[in-house]
Formats: sequence, structure tokens, C-alpha cells
Amino acid sequence: MNPPQPRPKAVPSGPKSLKAALRLTWDFLFHKPADTRPDQPIPVAPLTRAALDAAPDYSLWRLGHSTVLLKLEGRFWLTDPVFGERASPFRHLGPRRFHAPPIALAELPPLEAVILSHDHYDHLDKSTIKALARSARHFVAPSGVGDLLADWGVARERIHQLGWWESIQISGLTLVATPAQHFSGRGLGDANRRLWCSWVIQSPRAKLFFSGDTGYFDGFRAIGERHGPFDLTLMEAGAYDERWAAVHMLPHQTLQAHLDLGGRRLLPIHNSTFDLAFHRWSDPLEQLSQLAPAQGITLLTPIIGTRLDVLAPEPTTAWWRQPAPEGARGGASCGIFKPGRLCSR
Repeated sequence: MNPPQPRPKAVPSGPKSLKAALRLTWDFLFHKPADTRPDQPIPVAPLTRAALDAAPDYSLWRLGHSTVLLKLEGRFWLTDPVFGERASPFRHLGPRRFHAPPIALAELPPLEAVILSHDHYDHLDKSTIKALARSARHFVAPSGVGDLLADWGVARERIHQLGWWESIQISGLTLVATPAQHFSGRGLGDANRRLWCSWVIQSPRAKLFFSGDTGYFDGFRAIGERHGPFDLTLMEAGAYDERWAAVHMLPHQTLQAHLDLGGRRLLPIHNSTFDLAFHRWSDPLEQLSQLAPAQGITLLTPIIGTRLDVLAPEPTTAWWRQPAPEGARGGASCGIFKPGRLCSR
């Protein structure tokens, strides 16, 4: 039986005054540093359906930002899928991808479940969801987010909405919606009407944690005590700033959250795809790679599109410091973006 759910608290998600808000908007429009976007294509290893099908069980592929494809118990699972060109409600405005996804949306294998953390545009892409509406067997989401999916054409019987600490079992996996310190909303009139969460993903052979978006809070320790330790944590590390640290962790906080959870290995997500802050695009991975060894943390930074063994991963490289190798530039499997179109053939 699930324990009573705590009522989520809306935390400050931006400037505390109109003047500060206007200043921040001005800085975003006119004072963004040049290095918040890479000055050359970043390395992306193209993926094919055949390669996914042939891959051994307990494989993982990072597809960009917080979109991660997992092969667990012979089935495929996808987190926060965003295959669109922009993380935005607009076709021609808003943060544009640094790279195409390593595989076209139409080439994905059948998905057992899509696992969603919240409703923000860089985590929940309407066009992507509509494309997956028939091919994915299950959509698992925090309370309220599933109603959006139904409005977009996902059959109600495929949608499972969970509150904090609630769980569901699907095809050998147990998924637990766990707390996060964030907020929700996709427009001017729906602030915090839908829940946000992190996820425990437990299989017979491994236990994973997917952070979604969150600031650092004591909830990580509580999750670790209830569900840890974790073989692998997929932790937010990117789009941070001291001005909104309540809802997005700074790098040293990402490491502490991993320790609070009892994590064995850490894979940073929420970076290297969209320009959402003022820090250098590679700063999250660079800071973590410098700080992690002193705390005895095993950091995994696979090139986007490369396979990672969940149970016994090979060491990864500091790919962000090097030019993209030939054959792995910018996600060639999807070609050149055209405004408003999905990365799909």
C-alpha cells in the first residue's frame, strides 16, 4: 500500500520582482554569451533500428537532453522524448537543438513505455507524443500530465498517471513516481496544475533513478532511504543558474544528490542539446568531470547515440573537449532540420 502523498509545493522558479524579470529577459535576448552554443557540430553516433534490435539486454542510449532509450528485460523504454527541432510552443522561435537525434523517430523500435517527468517543452514535445501515440504500449506520467496526452490523441487505456510514491508494474519493471523540487506549466494560465516527479526504475537485475528536473532538496535522501541504493542515476546537470537554483541543480548539487540517493554510477542528462541558460554549453560535463573524482563518484559521459552497458559500463571519454570525429557529426541520420519538422524520415 502506498503511503500518503505529500502535497507538492510550488517553489520560486524565476526572478522575485518585475524589475529582475525584465532584466533577465533582456539578458536572454541581448547578452547571452557566445559559448552557450557549440561553435562546431558536437559528436553524435548515428543509430539504426537494426543496431538497437541486435544490442544486448540492459543497454542504454542517450538520445539528447533528457531523452534516454533503455533496453531492459527485452523491451524498450523511453524517457522524456523530445525529437522536435525546438523546445518551444512556437515553430520558429525558442531554443533550437544543437544536434539532430541519433535516430529518426520513425525508426524507433516498438516501445513498452514512455516515462514522463513533467510538462515543460524540453521534456514533453507534442509532435513527438502524437507520433508515438499508437506505437508505444504505455505512457507513464505524473498526475495531470496524462490528461494532456489524451488531448493529443493517446488512448486513455494506455495512460497511467501517478502521484508521488505511487508505483506501477509493467512487464517486469516497477516504476515509482518520486518527489522532485520543480514546477509545471506550458502557458500563462496553467501554472502548477500538473504534477512533476522523478522516477525509480527497478528491474530484476538493476535499479535506476531518473531525476527529471529538480533543484537540490532533502527529498533525495528520503528517496535513497526508501528505494536506494541505485546502480545508475540519470541526473539533471544543465540549464542551471544561481538565480533559479531552487528548481535546477548546480553541478556540485547534482553530485551531492547522487550521493544522497546511494548511487553507484552517475550519468548526467539535461545538457548538450538546448541552449537554456547562460553557462558555456559544455560547462556541466566539464565541472562534473573535475569534481566527481574527489568524491569517489564514477561519472559516465557517453557520446550521444553510443551504447552504454547498464550493468558493466566501459569508461567513457571527455568528448566535449575534442572535435567531432568523422562519421559522428551532428546526428547525420536525420539530416538537416527544417523549421517545425520532426527529426523523422
